[in-house]
Amino acid sequence: MYELAVFGHWLEAAVRWLHMITGIAWIGSSFYFIALDLGLRKDKPLPAGVAGEEWQVHGGGFYHMQKYVVAPSTLPEHLTWFKWESYWTWMSGFALLAIVYYAGAELYLIDKNVLNVSQPVAILISLASLSIGWVLYDFLCKSPIGNNHTALMTLLYIILVAMAWGYTQLFTGRAALLHLGAFTATIMTANVFLIIIPNQKIVVADMIAGKTPDPALGLQAKQRSTHNNYLTLAVLFLMISVHYPLAFGSKYNWLIASLVFLIGVVIRHYFNSMHSRTGKPLWTWAVAALIFWAIMWLSGIPKDSVAADPPQKTAASMLTPQEQKIAAHPAFKDARDAVQTRCTMCHAKQPVWAGVIAAPKGILLETDADVVRAASMIYLQSGRTDAMPPANITEMNAKERKAIVNWYRAAVAGRL
Repeated sequence: MYELAVFGHWLEAAVRWLHMITGIAWIGSSFYFIALDLGLRKDKPLPAGVAGEEWQVHGGGFYHMQKYVVAPSTLPEHLTWFKWESYWTWMSGFALLAIVYYAGAELYLIDKNVLNVSQPVAILISLASLSIGWVLYDFLCKSPIGNNHTALMTLLYIILVAMAWGYTQLFTGRAALLHLGAFTATIMTANVFLIIIPNQKIVVADMIAGKTPDPALGLQAKQRSTHNNYLTLAVLFLMISVHYPLAFGSKYNWLIASLVFLIGVVIRHYFNSMHSRTGKPLWTWAVAALIFWAIMWLSGIPKDSVAADPPQKTAASMLTPQEQKIAAHPAFKDARDAVQTRCTMCHAKQPVWAGVIAAPKGILLETDADVVRAASMIYLQSGRTDAMPPANITEMNAKERKAIVNWYRAAVAGRL
Protein backbone atom coordinates (compact mmCIF):
# COMPACT_ATOMS: atom_id res chain seq x y z
CA MET A 1 0.00 0.00 0.00
CA TYR A 2 2.91 2.33 0.71
CA GLU A 3 3.78 2.26 -3.01
CA LEU A 4 0.85 4.64 -3.56
CA ALA A 5 3.16 7.46 -2.47
CA VAL A 6 5.71 6.45 -5.08
CA PHE A 7 3.00 6.28 -7.77
CA GLY A 8 1.72 9.72 -6.78
CA HIS A 9 5.22 11.15 -6.93
CA TRP A 10 5.83 9.84 -10.45
CA LEU A 11 2.34 10.81 -11.62
CA GLU A 12 3.11 14.38 -10.62
CA ALA A 13 6.49 14.16 -12.37
CA ALA A 14 4.91 12.83 -15.58
CA VAL A 15 2.23 15.52 -15.68
CA ARG A 16 4.78 18.23 -14.85
CA TRP A 17 7.01 16.99 -17.66
CA LEU A 18 4.05 17.01 -20.07
CA HIS A 19 3.22 20.53 -18.96
CA MET A 20 6.78 21.64 -19.59
CA ILE A 21 6.94 20.00 -23.04
CA THR A 22 3.63 21.42 -24.26
CA GLY A 23 4.42 24.81 -22.72
CA ILE A 24 7.71 24.98 -24.62
CA ALA A 25 5.91 24.03 -27.84
CA TRP A 26 3.21 26.68 -27.33
CA ILE A 27 5.49 29.48 -26.23
CA GLY A 28 8.02 28.65 -28.93
CA SER A 29 5.48 28.80 -31.75
CA SER A 30 3.90 31.93 -30.26
CA PHE A 31 7.21 33.77 -30.04
CA TYR A 32 8.17 32.65 -33.52
CA PHE A 33 4.98 33.80 -35.21
CA ILE A 34 4.99 37.15 -33.38
CA ALA A 35 8.59 37.69 -34.52
CA LEU A 36 7.68 36.58 -38.05
CA ASP A 37 4.64 38.85 -38.20
CA LEU A 38 6.59 41.87 -36.96
CA GLY A 39 9.48 41.17 -39.31
CA LEU A 40 7.49 40.89 -42.55
CA ARG A 41 8.92 43.08 -45.29
CA LYS A 42 6.63 45.30 -47.32
CA ASP A 43 9.25 47.31 -49.23
CA LYS A 44 8.72 45.81 -52.67
CA PRO A 45 5.79 44.78 -54.90
CA LEU A 46 3.98 41.75 -53.51
CA PRO A 47 1.36 39.37 -54.94
CA ALA A 48 -2.28 40.45 -54.60
CA GLY A 49 -3.55 40.08 -51.05
CA VAL A 50 -0.08 39.57 -49.52
CA ALA A 51 0.66 41.91 -46.62
CA GLY A 52 4.35 41.07 -46.34
CA GLU A 53 7.00 38.42 -46.82
CA GLU A 54 10.11 37.15 -45.13
CA TRP A 55 13.06 35.02 -46.18
CA GLN A 56 14.71 33.00 -43.43
CA VAL A 57 17.47 30.43 -43.20
CA HIS A 58 17.59 27.63 -40.66
CA GLY A 59 19.03 24.14 -40.44
CA GLY A 60 20.73 24.38 -43.81
CA GLY A 61 17.57 25.36 -45.68
CA PHE A 62 15.87 28.53 -46.92
CA TYR A 63 12.26 29.38 -46.15
CA HIS A 64 10.00 31.88 -47.91
CA MET A 65 6.99 33.02 -45.86
CA GLN A 66 4.16 35.23 -47.06
CA LYS A 67 1.28 36.59 -44.99
CA TYR A 68 -2.10 37.35 -46.54
CA VAL A 69 -4.16 40.27 -45.28
CA VAL A 70 -7.20 38.03 -44.80
CA ALA A 71 -6.71 34.81 -46.75
CA PRO A 72 -5.39 33.60 -50.13
CA SER A 73 -7.72 33.58 -53.11
CA THR A 74 -7.76 29.79 -53.08
CA LEU A 75 -7.49 27.60 -50.04
CA PRO A 76 -4.48 25.25 -50.00
CA GLU A 77 -5.11 21.54 -49.62
CA HIS A 78 -3.18 21.34 -46.34
CA LEU A 79 -3.26 23.77 -43.43
CA THR A 80 -1.21 23.40 -40.25
CA TRP A 81 -3.19 24.57 -37.23
CA PHE A 82 -1.32 25.75 -34.15
CA LYS A 83 -3.77 25.08 -31.34
CA TRP A 84 -3.09 21.83 -29.53
CA GLU A 85 0.11 23.21 -28.00
CA SER A 86 -2.02 25.76 -26.16
CA TYR A 87 -4.79 23.34 -25.25
CA TRP A 88 -2.46 20.70 -23.84
CA THR A 89 -0.46 23.28 -21.92
CA TRP A 90 -3.60 24.38 -20.11
CA MET A 91 -4.97 20.85 -19.61
CA SER A 92 -1.69 19.52 -18.24
CA GLY A 93 -1.34 22.61 -16.05
CA PHE A 94 -4.82 22.16 -14.65
CA ALA A 95 -4.12 18.45 -14.04
CA LEU A 96 -0.98 19.46 -12.14
CA LEU A 97 -2.98 22.00 -10.15
CA ALA A 98 -5.41 19.24 -9.17
CA ILE A 99 -2.69 16.72 -8.29
CA VAL A 100 -0.59 19.09 -6.19
CA TYR A 101 -2.91 21.77 -4.84
CA TYR A 102 -6.32 20.12 -4.77
CA ALA A 103 -5.24 16.67 -3.60
CA GLY A 104 -2.77 18.30 -1.20
CA ALA A 105 -4.98 21.24 -0.27
CA GLU A 106 -4.29 21.01 3.46
CA LEU A 107 -0.58 21.39 2.85
CA TYR A 108 -0.26 23.58 -0.24
CA LEU A 109 -3.54 25.42 -0.82
CA ILE A 110 -5.07 26.30 2.54
CA ASP A 111 -3.42 28.54 5.11
CA LYS A 112 -5.75 28.64 8.10
CA ASN A 113 -4.06 31.82 9.28
CA VAL A 114 -5.18 33.48 6.02
CA LEU A 115 -8.60 31.91 5.41
CA ASN A 116 -9.88 29.03 7.50
CA VAL A 117 -11.98 27.02 5.04
CA SER A 118 -12.49 23.36 4.24
CA GLN A 119 -10.75 21.65 1.36
CA PRO A 120 -13.88 21.52 -0.88
CA VAL A 121 -14.56 25.22 -0.32
CA ALA A 122 -10.96 26.15 -1.13
CA ILE A 123 -11.10 24.15 -4.37
CA LEU A 124 -14.40 25.79 -5.37
CA ILE A 125 -12.89 29.23 -4.76
CA SER A 126 -9.95 28.25 -6.94
CA LEU A 127 -12.15 27.05 -9.81
CA ALA A 128 -14.42 30.09 -9.65
CA SER A 129 -11.50 32.50 -9.70
CA LEU A 130 -10.01 30.91 -12.82
CA SER A 131 -13.33 31.15 -14.64
CA ILE A 132 -14.19 34.72 -13.74
CA GLY A 133 -10.92 36.03 -15.18
CA TRP A 134 -11.79 35.06 -18.74
CA VAL A 135 -15.37 36.33 -18.46
CA LEU A 136 -14.24 39.77 -17.30
CA TYR A 137 -11.35 40.00 -19.77
CA ASP A 138 -13.47 38.96 -22.77
CA PHE A 139 -16.17 41.46 -21.79
CA LEU A 140 -13.64 44.29 -21.72
CA CYS A 141 -12.12 43.28 -25.07
CA LYS A 142 -15.54 43.32 -26.73
CA SER A 143 -16.62 46.57 -25.06
CA PRO A 144 -15.83 50.04 -26.52
CA ILE A 145 -12.66 50.18 -24.42
CA GLY A 146 -11.37 47.24 -26.46
CA ASN A 147 -10.75 49.63 -29.34
CA ASN A 148 -8.18 51.51 -27.26
CA HIS A 149 -5.30 49.05 -26.91
CA THR A 150 -3.38 51.10 -24.34
CA ALA A 151 -6.41 51.63 -22.11
CA LEU A 152 -7.36 47.96 -22.41
CA MET A 153 -3.88 46.73 -21.42
CA THR A 154 -3.77 49.22 -18.52
CA LEU A 155 -7.12 48.01 -17.23
CA LEU A 156 -6.04 44.39 -17.64
CA TYR A 157 -2.93 45.11 -15.58
CA ILE A 158 -5.05 46.67 -12.82
CA ILE A 159 -7.16 43.50 -12.78
CA LEU A 160 -4.03 41.35 -12.49
CA VAL A 161 -2.75 43.45 -9.58
CA ALA A 162 -6.12 43.14 -7.86
CA MET A 163 -6.09 39.36 -8.37
CA ALA A 164 -2.52 39.15 -7.06
CA TRP A 165 -3.61 40.82 -3.84
CA GLY A 166 -6.87 38.87 -3.69
CA TYR A 167 -5.20 35.48 -4.01
CA THR A 168 -2.92 36.28 -1.05
CA GLN A 169 -6.08 36.83 1.01
CA LEU A 170 -7.36 33.35 0.11
CA PHE A 171 -4.52 30.85 -0.14
CA THR A 172 -0.97 30.12 0.94
CA GLY A 173 1.62 32.43 -0.58
CA ARG A 174 2.85 29.59 -2.78
CA ALA A 175 -0.66 28.84 -4.06
CA ALA A 176 -1.43 32.55 -4.50
CA LEU A 177 1.35 33.13 -7.04
CA LEU A 178 0.68 29.82 -8.77
CA HIS A 179 -3.01 30.71 -9.09
CA LEU A 180 -2.17 34.12 -10.52
CA GLY A 181 -0.21 32.31 -13.20
CA ALA A 182 -3.08 29.90 -13.81
CA PHE A 183 -5.54 32.81 -13.90
CA THR A 184 -3.47 34.49 -16.63
CA ALA A 185 -2.81 31.26 -18.52
CA THR A 186 -6.55 30.51 -18.56
CA ILE A 187 -7.15 33.85 -20.30
CA MET A 188 -4.39 33.08 -22.80
CA THR A 189 -5.65 29.60 -23.67
CA ALA A 190 -9.26 30.80 -23.84
CA ASN A 191 -8.08 33.42 -26.33
CA VAL A 192 -6.84 30.60 -28.54
CA PHE A 193 -9.78 28.24 -27.97
CA LEU A 194 -12.66 30.74 -28.05
CA ILE A 195 -11.43 33.55 -30.32
CA ILE A 196 -8.35 32.90 -32.45
CA ILE A 197 -9.10 29.38 -33.73
CA PRO A 198 -12.89 29.91 -34.17
CA ASN A 199 -12.22 33.10 -36.14
CA GLN A 200 -9.78 31.27 -38.38
CA LYS A 201 -12.29 28.49 -38.92
CA ILE A 202 -14.93 31.02 -39.95
CA VAL A 203 -12.50 32.46 -42.49
CA VAL A 204 -11.82 28.98 -43.89
CA ALA A 205 -15.54 28.17 -44.04
CA ASP A 206 -16.27 31.45 -45.86
CA MET A 207 -13.62 30.69 -48.42
CA ILE A 208 -14.97 27.20 -49.05
CA ALA A 209 -18.43 28.73 -49.49
CA GLY A 210 -17.07 31.30 -51.93
CA LYS A 211 -17.63 34.24 -49.55
CA THR A 212 -15.24 37.08 -48.77
CA PRO A 213 -13.92 36.65 -45.21
CA ASP A 214 -14.48 39.47 -42.74
CA PRO A 215 -11.14 41.28 -42.02
CA ALA A 216 -12.40 42.11 -38.51
CA LEU A 217 -12.04 38.46 -37.54
CA GLY A 218 -8.30 38.56 -38.23
CA LEU A 219 -7.88 41.85 -36.37
CA GLN A 220 -9.66 40.49 -33.32
CA ALA A 221 -7.52 37.34 -33.35
CA LYS A 222 -4.33 39.39 -33.68
CA GLN A 223 -5.31 41.56 -30.71
CA ARG A 224 -5.72 38.49 -28.49
CA SER A 225 -2.49 37.00 -29.81
CA THR A 226 -0.64 40.21 -28.96
CA HIS A 227 -2.02 40.12 -25.42
CA ASN A 228 -0.81 36.53 -25.06
CA ASN A 229 2.61 37.62 -26.27
CA TYR A 230 2.99 40.26 -23.56
CA LEU A 231 1.67 38.02 -20.77
CA THR A 232 3.83 34.98 -21.45
CA LEU A 233 7.05 35.86 -19.61
CA ALA A 234 5.25 36.72 -16.38
CA VAL A 235 3.36 33.42 -16.49
CA LEU A 236 6.67 31.57 -16.87
CA PHE A 237 8.00 33.21 -13.71
CA LEU A 238 4.83 32.44 -11.77
CA MET A 239 5.09 28.79 -12.87
CA ILE A 240 8.51 28.46 -11.21
CA SER A 241 7.83 30.82 -8.28
CA VAL A 242 7.26 27.83 -5.96
CA HIS A 243 11.06 27.46 -5.91
CA TYR A 244 11.56 30.96 -4.51
CA PRO A 245 10.06 31.45 -1.03
CA LEU A 246 11.33 35.04 -0.97
CA ALA A 247 8.86 35.67 -3.79
CA PHE A 248 5.78 33.85 -2.51
CA GLY A 249 6.46 33.92 1.22
CA SER A 250 7.26 37.59 1.68
CA LYS A 251 5.06 40.31 3.09
CA TYR A 252 4.58 41.95 -0.31
CA ASN A 253 4.28 38.80 -2.43
CA TRP A 254 1.29 40.25 -4.30
CA LEU A 255 3.28 43.37 -5.23
CA ILE A 256 6.26 41.27 -6.30
CA ALA A 257 4.00 39.28 -8.64
CA SER A 258 2.55 42.51 -10.02
CA LEU A 259 6.00 43.89 -10.78
CA VAL A 260 6.94 40.67 -12.57
CA PHE A 261 4.26 41.46 -15.17
CA LEU A 262 5.95 44.82 -15.84
CA ILE A 263 9.30 43.13 -16.34
CA GLY A 264 7.72 40.73 -18.81
CA VAL A 265 6.12 43.58 -20.75
CA VAL A 266 9.28 45.68 -21.11
CA ILE A 267 11.36 42.66 -22.17
CA ARG A 268 8.78 41.69 -24.78
CA HIS A 269 8.77 45.33 -25.95
CA TYR A 270 12.50 45.08 -26.61
CA PHE A 271 12.21 41.90 -28.67
CA ASN A 272 9.09 43.05 -30.50
CA SER A 273 10.83 46.32 -31.42
CA MET A 274 13.91 44.45 -32.60
CA HIS A 275 11.89 41.99 -34.68
CA SER A 276 9.87 44.78 -36.29
CA ARG A 277 13.14 46.59 -37.13
CA THR A 278 12.01 49.75 -35.34
CA GLY A 279 15.06 49.84 -33.10
CA LYS A 280 16.67 48.18 -30.09
CA PRO A 281 15.36 49.99 -27.01
CA LEU A 282 18.13 49.03 -24.59
CA TRP A 283 16.49 51.18 -21.93
CA THR A 284 14.01 48.33 -21.41
CA TRP A 285 16.75 46.19 -19.85
CA ALA A 286 17.66 49.00 -17.46
CA VAL A 287 14.00 49.33 -16.46
CA ALA A 288 13.73 45.56 -16.01
CA ALA A 289 16.85 45.57 -13.81
CA LEU A 290 15.47 48.41 -11.66
CA ILE A 291 12.15 46.64 -11.21
CA PHE A 292 13.97 43.43 -10.31
CA TRP A 293 16.01 45.36 -7.75
CA ALA A 294 12.74 46.65 -6.28
CA ILE A 295 11.50 43.05 -6.07
CA MET A 296 14.61 42.01 -4.15
CA TRP A 297 14.17 44.95 -1.78
CA LEU A 298 10.50 44.15 -1.18
CA SER A 299 11.30 40.51 -0.48
CA GLY A 300 13.57 41.54 2.39
CA ILE A 301 10.95 43.52 4.29
CA PRO A 302 10.08 41.43 7.37
CA LYS A 303 6.51 40.38 8.00
CA ASP A 304 4.63 41.86 10.93
CA SER A 305 5.27 39.82 14.05
CA VAL A 306 2.25 37.85 15.23
CA ALA A 307 2.00 36.26 18.64
CA ALA A 308 1.74 32.51 18.20
CA ASP A 309 -0.44 30.14 20.19
CA PRO A 310 1.33 27.56 22.34
CA PRO A 311 2.79 25.04 19.83
CA GLN A 312 1.26 21.87 21.27
CA LYS A 313 -2.20 23.39 21.60
CA THR A 314 -2.04 24.76 18.06
CA ALA A 315 -0.83 21.44 16.64
CA ALA A 316 -3.56 19.41 18.33
CA SER A 317 -6.33 21.79 17.36
CA MET A 318 -5.27 21.73 13.70
CA LEU A 319 -5.29 17.93 13.40
CA THR A 320 -8.36 16.25 11.93
CA PRO A 321 -9.63 13.08 13.65
CA GLN A 322 -7.86 10.90 11.06
CA GLU A 323 -4.65 12.88 11.42
CA GLN A 324 -4.86 12.57 15.18
CA LYS A 325 -4.93 8.77 14.79
CA ILE A 326 -1.84 8.95 12.58
CA ALA A 327 -0.06 11.14 15.12
CA ALA A 328 -1.15 8.84 17.95
CA HIS A 329 0.55 5.80 16.39
CA PRO A 330 3.44 4.51 18.54
CA ALA A 331 5.87 4.95 15.63
CA PHE A 332 5.07 8.64 15.21
CA LYS A 333 7.19 9.96 18.06
CA ASP A 334 10.47 8.62 16.66
CA ALA A 335 9.66 9.84 13.15
CA ARG A 336 8.59 13.28 14.37
CA ASP A 337 11.68 13.62 16.54
CA ALA A 338 13.89 12.74 13.58
CA VAL A 339 12.21 15.33 11.39
CA GLN A 340 12.21 18.08 13.96
CA THR A 341 15.84 17.38 14.87
CA ARG A 342 17.19 17.28 11.32
CA CYS A 343 14.80 19.41 9.26
CA THR A 344 13.47 22.38 11.23
CA MET A 345 16.67 24.38 10.90
CA CYS A 346 15.29 25.30 7.47
CA HIS A 347 11.63 24.23 7.50
CA ALA A 348 10.49 26.73 10.12
CA LYS A 349 8.78 30.09 10.26
CA GLN A 350 12.12 31.55 11.26
CA PRO A 351 14.89 29.32 9.83
CA VAL A 352 18.15 29.31 11.75
CA TRP A 353 20.33 27.75 9.06
CA ALA A 354 22.74 30.34 7.64
CA GLY A 355 21.64 31.61 4.24
CA VAL A 356 18.09 30.25 4.48
CA ILE A 357 15.71 33.17 4.90
CA ALA A 358 12.39 31.39 4.38
CA ALA A 359 11.27 27.76 4.59
CA PRO A 360 12.06 25.96 1.30
CA LYS A 361 8.88 25.74 -0.82
CA GLY A 362 6.99 27.16 2.16
CA ILE A 363 6.95 23.77 3.93
CA LEU A 364 6.96 24.00 7.73
CA LEU A 365 7.78 20.99 9.91
CA GLU A 366 7.57 22.50 13.39
CA THR A 367 4.38 20.93 14.75
CA ASP A 368 2.71 17.52 14.81
CA ALA A 369 0.21 18.79 12.24
CA ASP A 370 3.02 19.97 9.97
CA VAL A 371 4.71 16.57 10.06
CA VAL A 372 1.50 14.59 9.54
CA ARG A 373 0.40 16.64 6.55
CA ALA A 374 3.82 16.44 4.90
CA ALA A 375 4.05 12.70 5.56
CA SER A 376 4.29 11.57 1.94
CA MET A 377 6.91 14.17 1.11
CA ILE A 378 8.94 13.30 4.21
CA TYR A 379 8.69 9.59 3.43
CA LEU A 380 9.79 10.00 -0.19
CA GLN A 381 12.59 12.49 0.40
CA SER A 382 13.98 11.44 3.76
CA GLY A 383 12.84 7.82 4.13
CA ARG A 384 12.59 6.21 0.74
CA THR A 385 15.50 8.30 -0.57
CA ASP A 386 18.20 10.51 0.96
CA ALA A 387 17.26 13.60 -1.05
CA MET A 388 16.68 15.49 2.19
CA PRO A 389 18.40 16.95 4.08
CA PRO A 390 20.51 18.23 1.15
CA ALA A 391 23.84 16.38 1.09
CA ASN A 392 22.70 15.07 4.49
CA ILE A 393 24.05 18.30 5.90
CA THR A 394 22.31 17.77 9.26
CA GLU A 395 23.53 14.15 9.45
CA MET A 396 20.23 12.27 9.53
CA ASN A 397 21.26 8.69 10.31
CA ALA A 398 19.95 5.36 9.06
CA LYS A 399 18.00 4.74 12.27
CA GLU A 400 16.11 8.02 11.88
CA ARG A 401 15.33 7.34 8.24
CA LYS A 402 14.06 3.87 9.17
CA ALA A 403 11.83 5.43 11.84
CA ILE A 404 10.26 7.63 9.17
CA VAL A 405 9.70 4.66 6.86
CA ASN A 406 8.22 2.52 9.64
CA TRP A 407 5.83 5.25 10.73
CA TYR A 408 4.66 6.02 7.22
CA ARG A 409 4.04 2.41 6.27
CA ALA A 410 2.37 1.53 9.55
CA ALA A 411 0.30 4.64 10.27
CA VAL A 412 -0.09 6.61 7.05
CA ALA A 413 -0.15 4.27 4.03
CA GLY A 414 -2.84 2.07 5.53
CA ARG A 415 -5.17 5.05 5.86
CA LEU A 416 -4.80 6.46 2.34
